[in-house]
Amino acid sequence: MTDAGLKTLSLDEIRAMMDAGKLVVRPDAPEAELEDSAEFWARAKVVAPAPKKSVHLRLDPEVFDFFLAQSKGKGHIKKMQAVLAAYMRAHSAAE
Repeated sequence: MTDAGLKTLSLDEIRAMMDAGKLVVRPDAPEAELEDSAEFWARAKVVAPAPKKSVHLRLDPEVFDFFLAQSKGKGHIKKMQAVLAAYMRAHSAAE
């Protein structure tokens, strides 16, 4: 799924935005802690995501058509998954 609000910028465009005051860098932003890369990779662990479960789901035509239209014909299944995940998180937090 892509976000229509995202834009790719070159380093020169970012610098121009900063010079024009259109891009603000928070002075209280934390600094990144850079480690020796050899030590970092020696301690790094690969964590595989949990496998997805395949299900057969029957939807009302208007529900399917809504998500298909929202996604402009591509990514409608991912959008449905995102909506279901948001619902799950909202109701898990309430309990």
